[in-house]
Amino acid sequence: MTVVEITSESHFNELTTSLPATTPITLSFHTSWAAPCAQMNAVFNYLSTQYTDIAFLSVDAEAHPEVSETFDVSAVPFFVFIKNGKVVRELSGADPKELSAAIQELSGQKPAGQPAPTVENGTDKDATPEEDLNARLAKLVNAAPVMLFMKGTPAAPQCGFSRQLVGILRENQVRFGFFDILKDDAVRNGLKTFSDWPTFPQLYVNGELQGGLDIVKEILVDDPNYFKNVQTA
Repeated sequence: MTVVEITSESHFNELTTSLPATTPITLSFHTSWAAPCAQMNAVFNYLSTQYTDIAFLSVDAEAHPEVSETFDVSAVPFFVFIKNGKVVRELSGADPKELSAAIQELSGQKPAGQPAPTVENGTDKDATPEEDLNARLAKLVNAAPVMLFMKGTPAAPQCGFSRQLVGILRENQVRFGFFDILKDDAVRNGLKTFSDWPTFPQLYVNGELQGGLDIVKEILVDDPNYFKNVQTA
């Protein structure tokens, strides 16, 4: 099935209730400002051509907050997988392979067999592994205007410091991207050198390291409107 872009809450409700109960549904929550969404949208569109038994629905998380709140969407890209009317899995972050595997599991069928789209990493073939990693880290810290590198995900933080920093961002209604450093040792270890900051979580604003939990707390004590100023800059 082709991807259907949701236009309103009523459109979402009408579409999901009109589908046969046995039709699996995949929801893709995205925003226009989060760079990782662009790549994942391309992957999502491609997968919709490979699994014709699944309904693929695309939702702008900011344009339709009532739909986002229904599924507790706190960061994008975010995917929800529904089968027999029940949510069977949720997936956060920009991992094409993980998304593809989740959709194949939801379908229970093999894809049509067309080659998957590739994404150029933009690195120099003659670059050293360290240079390649630094190029990747530079892209990651700029993936969203506010980018959080944390242990776990906003929905399931894996340490108290990460949980507190997510809470601060939510309290201040900050739109943010995130990266779970527990899933990638290269990023986890490389970022310590790249940022010259040995601990996590790490918060970046416009590609610049702000610090960890204590530093962010100090910033807000000095300037309670800090995040408001950042988002209007």
